[in-house]
Amino acid sequence: MSTTPLTTPPTPLPFQISIPPSTLSTFKSKLLAAEFPDELQSSQWDMGVPLAEMKRLTKAFAEWDWRQAERELNLVPQFVTPVEVEGFGGVDVHFVWERSEVEGAVPLLFVHGVRPGSFLEVLPLIPHLRKPGGPAFHIIAPSLPNFGFSSGIKTRGFGIAQYAETCHKLMLSLGYPQYVTQGGDWGFYITRAIGHLYPDSCMASHINMLRAPPPKFKKNPILATQHKLTSYTKAEEEGFKRTEWFAQEGRGYYMEQATKPQTLAYALTDSPVALLAWIYEKMHDWTDEYPWSDEEVFRWVAIYAFSRAGPGAAHRIYYETMHTGEGGITRDIVEGWIPKVKLGLAYNPKEISVLPATWCRTLGPVVYEAFNESGGHFYATEKPALLARDLRTMFGKGGGAYKVVKGRSGYASGRLAKL
Repeated sequence: MSTTPLTTPPTPLPFQISIPPSTLSTFKSKLLAAEFPDELQSSQWDMGVPLAEMKRLTKAFAEWDWRQAERELNLVPQFVTPVEVEGFGGVDVHFVWERSEVEGAVPLLFVHGVRPGSFLEVLPLIPHLRKPGGPAFHIIAPSLPNFGFSSGIKTRGFGIAQYAETCHKLMLSLGYPQYVTQGGDWGFYITRAIGHLYPDSCMASHINMLRAPPPKFKKNPILATQHKLTSYTKAEEEGFKRTEWFAQEGRGYYMEQATKPQTLAYALTDSPVALLAWIYEKMHDWTDEYPWSDEEVFRWVAIYAFSRAGPGAAHRIYYETMHTGEGGITRDIVEGWIPKVKLGLAYNPKEISVLPATWCRTLGPVVYEAFNESGGHFYATEKPALLARDLRTMFGKGGGAYKVVKGRSGYASGRLAKL
């Protein structure tokens, strides 16, 4: 596929978050008027968010100062630009664009996960990548269509391929014909699709939340032999338990979002308490005892509550992916071997999918792996220093993806970039 835009793209416009006072007033009044269900005696997190915690959070949420959060978020360089997606016309894409002064900085596309993920995930990572002593990056972190402050999609069929096309064309419009990516959750699937569709532009990917099948002798003879002859480690055995727990106890949300997203949208749009519970449950269950502050929880939920497309739009990606038409990009495709994109893999023990390395190495040419002793699903937020270590090692001098982007080593060449 072509990596060159057909027309000169428009200049991105600076963006500032500004939620209308009437929206904030309505949101607060609904929180104050909330009615709560009862719960069984001795209820714990295994049944969902405990009642006492929901009552506490709801009261604190109603008293929370969004305007202060808004002012702080507006210190982050944000932009919006239209992107033409085939069959869907123009889509306004909101994105964080943290540009380095190093001329040879590596363009890094960071793709967030889906509920409860958003562009907020990248913010803890940025200070770590700014530190001296390693390669420099231009960081581009879009809000996916239907999320945050990007456009909503009003017609059917906007699946993994279209999310990949949106992100790819955004990078081209910013002047990055070649780039690298980082993604977890649906960011894993989207960045993998980018590598599948645009291998001449996506030169390398670092991924977490790894999904892959066991190696087969016909496709991966060396890995299949290793898999057959080598016993699973204790960590891998624990990984299977974690993966099985998610499949049995943590996946109900997926089936609802993938089959009846419109029904769920009514509750999430009308009730801030429903939205808070739906998101906070995953923030709790999918981390490695990460100490979420109320401020973090409220910001993550607010990005959905105040999103441009509304909180009911974000989970449509599940439905579209489960109902991909002929010729579309399916999960099976992106969970298979993608030959041209160099890979970095991060294994976190409290991820929702924790698979053996012999399985995950079937995804493509692996040049970097990190086997972390702690960490969960929200890698960039929970363990930003570790993710920065991964990226700086993988793309730094001596790393498996050093100079993978043509003309960009990530190191200063004696001149500063003109921003």
